Amino acid sequence: MVDLVLALELSGYGLGALGAALLFFEFFQLPSYVEYSEEYKDYSVDISPREVTEHTWIGRVGAFLVAVAFALLFLAALLR
Repeated sequence: MVDLVLALELSGYGLGALGAALLFFEFFQLPSYVEYSEEYKDYSVDISPREVTEHTWIGRVGAFLVAVAFALLFLAALLR
């Protein structure tokens, strides 16, 4: 039983670290409605409500992995 608990904890830590890294990359992406002009060295915001995407699949998968990691760590704590 101890091996199962240790495996659950280690997999939870690993998934949590991977999910956090994906969320880190998500937060530093330029949103789809912001454009940078090289000519003027300026940012412009063009918001059209139908075309705005604020979150990518990287962030969604990262958040899901963090949630699974917390669930695995909770399960491991219950089995101790």
